[in-house]
Formats: sequence, C-alpha cells, structure tokens
Amino acid sequence: MELKTILATDCGSTTTKAILIEKIGEEYRLAFRGEAPTTVEAPFEDVTRGALNSIREIEELAGKKILDGEKIIKPRKSDKEGVDIYVSTSSAGGGLQMMVAGVVKSMTAESASRAALGAGAIVMETIASNDGRLPHQRIEIMRQLRPDMILLSGGIDGGTVSHVVELAELIGAAEPRPRFGVTYSLPVIYAGNKNAREEIKKVLETKTALSIVDNLRPVLERENLIPARNAIHDLFMEHVMAHAPGYKKLMEWTDTAIMPTPGAVGSLVELVGKKQGINVLGVDIGGATTDVFSVFETVFNRTVSANLGMSYSISNVLAETGTDNISRWIPFDLPEKELRNRIRNKMIRPTTIPQTLDDLKMEQAIAREAIRLAFQHHKTMAVGLKGVQQIRTISDTFAQKGTGESLINMMDLDMIIGSGGVLSHAPKRVQSALMMIDSFLPEGLTKLTVDSIFMMPHLGVLATVNEKAAVEVFDKDCLIRLGTCIAPIGTAKDETLCVQVKIGNEEIKVLFGEIVLVPFTGEKEVEITPTKGFDVGAGHGKKLVATVEGGEVGLIVDARGRPLVLPTDKNKRIEKLNKWYNALGLYKYS
Repeated sequence: MELKTILATDCGSTTTKAILIEKIGEEYRLAFRGEAPTTVEAPFEDVTRGALNSIREIEELAGKKILDGEKIIKPRKSDKEGVDIYVSTSSAGGGLQMMVAGVVKSMTAESASRAALGAGAIVMETIASNDGRLPHQRIEIMRQLRPDMILLSGGIDGGTVSHVVELAELIGAAEPRPRFGVTYSLPVIYAGNKNAREEIKKVLETKTALSIVDNLRPVLERENLIPARNAIHDLFMEHVMAHAPGYKKLMEWTDTAIMPTPGAVGSLVELVGKKQGINVLGVDIGGATTDVFSVFETVFNRTVSANLGMSYSISNVLAETGTDNISRWIPFDLPEKELRNRIRNKMIRPTTIPQTLDDLKMEQAIAREAIRLAFQHHKTMAVGLKGVQQIRTISDTFAQKGTGESLINMMDLDMIIGSGGVLSHAPKRVQSALMMIDSFLPEGLTKLTVDSIFMMPHLGVLATVNEKAAVEVFDKDCLIRLGTCIAPIGTAKDETLCVQVKIGNEEIKVLFGEIVLVPFTGEKEVEITPTKGFDVGAGHGKKLVATVEGGEVGLIVDARGRPLVLPTDKNKRIEKLNKWYNALGLYKYS
C-alpha cells in the first residue's frame, strides 16, 4: 500500500506534539501540526490522553476525521477519513535512564556509555572495576538509583573472564529494582567477552531479565555498538514503556516501535550526515537536558548533559559555569544578585517565556553557556578508541589522530543543526545563528540551520518505516537554512585587517574584532582571502574559493578570532557585545 497520509506524535516531558504528513504529487510535505499538554502524571496518568488531544487539534485544522472515539482510524478510508500509519516517540516520564558497567573505565565502560547514549538514554552512573570505589559502595549506588536497565560489558572476546564476572556478581548482590513496575525483574544487557557468557548466566539469569548480545568491544581496535543499541530499544519498549502509565495502549496503536525522543533525533542526524556525506553537529537544548549529536568521518556520537537545560535545570547551568561566564554574554550591567534571582525564578516557573528584551538577552546568554558546556562534554566522549596501540610512520606522526583524541575537528565541520525552544523559537533567526556561533565557535566555512518547529523526533522514527518521506519533509519543511559562517582561525590586534571576502563585484574588508552580516539567499561563489596570520581552511594567508549558501540570515563573517577572547573589563566588554549585536541587528525590532 502506498503511504499517502502519515500521523506522528512526540510525547515530551511537558508537551505532546503531533504532525500530519501528506503526499502531494510525488513528494511528502508537512500538512498540519497540533500540540497538547502531556498527561503521563497525575491526575490523568495516561499518556494517550495528551496524544489524543494533540491529534484532535490536527483534526480541527485539517477538516479530516482521524479518530473514531478514542481509536485512530487505520488504514485510510478516504482523503477525508483516517491515516495510513501512525508512529510515535517519547521522553515522557523522564525518558530512558540507564546505568552502564565495564571493566576499564576509559575503555569498555566508555564504549558502553556510547552505546547507551546513542540509543537515546540518560546515563545515570558508570561503574567500572577501576573506578576507585569499594564493592559495597557500588552496590549501594545500584540500589539507590533504580535505573530502567543496566548495560554490562567488559573484556575482548577470548580475553580474561574474572573481572566482568565480578561486576555481574555485584549486580546480583545489589538486586536493583526498576523505576517502573515493582513486580518485574530489572533488564540487564550483557555485551562483553563471549567466553564469559555461561558464567554471567549463572550469576544473573535468575535475578534479572538477562539479555545477551554481541560484544560491543570484540577486539581492542573496534567497537560494535549496534547490537547493544538495538537491544536497548527493544527492552525500552518491552519493559520500561510497558509499565509507564498508558503506554501499553499507545504501543498497540503504533505501526512501529516507540523510540526514545533523543534516539530518534540522533538517528535522523546520523542519516543526514551519512546520506549527504558531510560532517554534521546537532544540538537539542530542552528544559531539563541538552543533547549534542555529531557525525564525523561517518562515526556517530551522542551525549546528553542531563543537568543542563533552560527551565528545570537552569540553576544547574549557573552552578556549573558561574555568574561570570553567563554575564560575559549579557550586553548590559546586571548585578550578580539580580542575575541569580532571575535564574531561580525561571527554575520555579519553568513554563514562562521572556517578558522583556532584557529577559530575552539574559536567557540567550544562559543558552550559550548550556550549549558550550554540553559541547565540551561531547568532545570528551567523541574520541578515538582508548587502549589501541597505533603504528605510525614519519609521514603521519603529525596528522594521525591519537588514541583517545577527540574526533571533533571544527575546521572539517560542514553543518550545524540547532533544535529546542530557545533556538527554534527565537524571535529573530539571526539570534539563533549567533547563539550557535558563540557556543560552538565554528572554524572556516560552516552552514547554520535550525529545526523549524521541533519535528526531528517524528522524522527520526518515521525514517525507520519510510526513509524517503522523512528525508523530504526534513529537507523541505523542517530544516531552516540560516546561512553560512566564515570564521578565520588566528588572533591579532583589534582593527587590523583580518580577511577580505569577494562576492561578485562586491569586496568586503573585515577588521579583526568585527562581525559582519551580508544578507542573501540561494548560493553564491565567494573568494576569501585571509591575511598572513589567519586560516579559513586553505592554510595561513591562503585564498579559498568556495560556493556558500545563504538563507534567512545570510553570510556572517566572524573575524573575532579563534579562540574567541572577550575583554575582562566590564564596560569594554558590554561596549564590544553591543557593537557585535548591532552589526547583526540582533535585538532591533522595528
């Protein structure tokens, strides 16, 4: 059957969002969207109430009959009645919360974390044989945290067995209880040395719901994360979601497995990177967490900073970065006490939005720090495999990535995708562009884009059923192209020539310390000539000719230097910030 009408929902922690996709001619397009409060908590305690309410809004807007009472009409009966398929994602009820365990913290335990994070989980705790804690301390942690599941790994295939069996014995002794469903056994996935499987079964099979998959580190030089990720998704549905309020009903409605929201966003970022053959960086900044996704050299990584967000976790951003780091982005004098009070007010009233221009400036300053900290965390996880001995020749001594080195190279980055309320719903698109530039500090030439209405989770799960529909809607209706950032690496004295940019017959000279906006849409060929101490990708002082993409913002030439250093003197810093913000028309409203 040809898919002509697709219904998708994302059950978030506060809001359930529904979209209707229709095939118009030969292409799939977004037709309508609706949203309603999520109803996983009291007094409703049934996630389907929010889903139905968001679908009813689509019914009203589209003038179609999608529901028959409290059932989705499938398959489609006519153009005005029913849908072909229904898919959903969810992070309601706190999302998927996991604990990982491995023999060596910087090797198998880190690989286990990457597998869990890539599947859309929040990693609550990492247990390792060499983490410096005593056995009773590890047991106490497992009992207190009550994760949704545990991923256990350790040892290469054919290697030593004793260490990973010791970890299994700790899990068996702790007998941790799951977060939902007090009467069922906690799911444990074993993805370690295959020679230890029989021993692991003896220890854990009667005490937990044990699943055994291929070793995620079969040899030291290679990770095999896919079997563990697939098992996490299956168990998320079978155990975790089955016990969450109303999910059993929701699972019966959907035509494919419900995916954790971050896992769906990650799979879409991975699909975009690999399909287009580009290095891509994505960020989803929410109220409680900030997720960062990357595809570099075809390697996908995801990290979640569970304590960095813009409402529920906003005070954690303050605690982690400090008032000075937030104040450095605020273009007016704001006493420390007032800044702290405003942040605390946002935390206790998480659903409020900025009421004044100063509130907006402050919130966007905090967003810069939340994304910057989450990105720092991401760079520590997106690394070459630790413990691998590399054979180097003279020619690649300086070029080859060392073991444990970050895969993130900003000069090689092709595209940044921003998502989440503070980026997707910024009053002006140029504000989103500068928040991403200030947080990630891209180098050379980088495309800047944002998710228009936070549609990426829906499209991520849809891609598992119909990749064509997901890619077309993402490209035409979801992704808003802001433009391109040109950022030369290097530093110099202020107001010395940094770079010349030639677009057609127009030549723009940009001094060091300046940021310049050239509005245009579509593609244009540019000739970029940095001065001797600067590099835009071709080498220091070397000219680069490239085709760049404009958009809703255009071309931003960022000659503020890499690394970006802000003045320590408060008055000079405020003056400089206002100069940059005015150059981009950041807060000008006519």
